[in-house]
Amino acid sequence: MLALASALALFIATPGQAQDAYPSKPITFIVPYAAGGSSDTRSRQIAQQLSTRLKVAVVVENKPGASGNIGTAQIARANPDGYTIGLGNFAPLSVNKALYGSNLGFDPDKGIAPILLLERGAMVLGVNAQSPYKSAGDLIAAGKADPKKLNFASTGAGSASQLITELFKDNAGFNATHVPYRGGAPAAGDLMAGNVDFYLELPSLLLPNAQGDQARLRLLAVSADTRLAALPNIPTFKELGIANMVASNWFGVIAPAGTPQPIIDKLNTNLNEILKDPAYRRVVESEGGEVAGGSPQDFTSFIASESKRWGTLISEKHITIQ
Repeated sequence: MLALASALALFIATPGQAQDAYPSKPITFIVPYAAGGSSDTRSRQIAQQLSTRLKVAVVVENKPGASGNIGTAQIARANPDGYTIGLGNFAPLSVNKALYGSNLGFDPDKGIAPILLLERGAMVLGVNAQSPYKSAGDLIAAGKADPKKLNFASTGAGSASQLITELFKDNAGFNATHVPYRGGAPAAGDLMAGNVDFYLELPSLLLPNAQGDQARLRLLAVSADTRLAALPNIPTFKELGIANMVASNWFGVIAPAGTPQPIIDKLNTNLNEILKDPAYRRVVESEGGEVAGGSPQDFTSFIASESKRWGTLISEKHITIQ
């Protein structure tokens, strides 16, 4: 009886003890994209600050491939003990299920425990600096006048840049031909060369070439709810009367499903504190990002709404990865 009582007491104490004792060893932070990109850079900033707060090493491991599916699947398959977490973002969590189906390699609805939405990255509409289109209205008018006249760049079928452009075309009522690229740099390069008419991408990629007397790009509108701190003179699509054009490429922190709730809550609390840091917020906002935050439940609901929104668009537009 004494042994049974002791075991029961240990079981009852486990949730609180798990939170108090955690972490007691290094944490692996998986990034499902290659080193050097914006997702990797932000993940390393988060990992460094999380390491300082939790007083253990938080080691970033890059596991790129298949539009984020490979690394996200590795997070989903990890031991749910809080010692493997990682970056969860737009494509693998809300888009790729509609594109890859059973080949996804994990279940974004049941295999992932959302911890916190870190950041939303609204997209900015860019054209070549020598383009005849001085405003989003000019571009829309050209597309309406001749449905075969315009083309647009994206980072590939099913990417945030393509899907948000499809949303833009639908809501503005014009057409343009899709030209997919293998990444943001070659897409932006062809935009600057005048080989494509427009491109919707994160401000951090386009902004450096849209400043100064030698600017090679012109920025016309952003898909944020309000104007961005980094682009105070660029109107939102909402301001231009284009409905339903608040959209973003976003990312947060996730863990494998089954990770104890006290550990999820502890990570959420520390991550929210990082997002409150003024220096961190300045970095994000200077690059055109929007700091998010909130509870694990908030992030779960956000992922569900995004999955429905983009899954519907993919189905309606018959978008495939072929």
